Amino acid sequence: MHQLRRVRARVPNGAISQGPEIYVIDPNLCTECVGHYDEPQCQQVCPVDCIPLGIEESKEVLQERYLIISGQKAATA
Repeated sequence: MHQLRRVRARVPNGAISQGPEIYVIDPNLCTECVGHYDEPQCQQVCPVDCIPLGIEESKEVLQERYLIISGQKAATA
């Protein structure tokens, strides 16, 4: 469990949180670390190979989310 806390601490935007039984990734906050790091930190430090990335969202979508979360761009309806 200590290693999972390391993953959570390393990920920006608060995208990983403790669920009832496992850690969960909030897809509305996850940017795959775009805007913060060159590589997704969850995959870099996670002790098991369980985090798929780049499945449904392009780098452009992730960058847009980062800009909105960081307050650099207003969200559009």
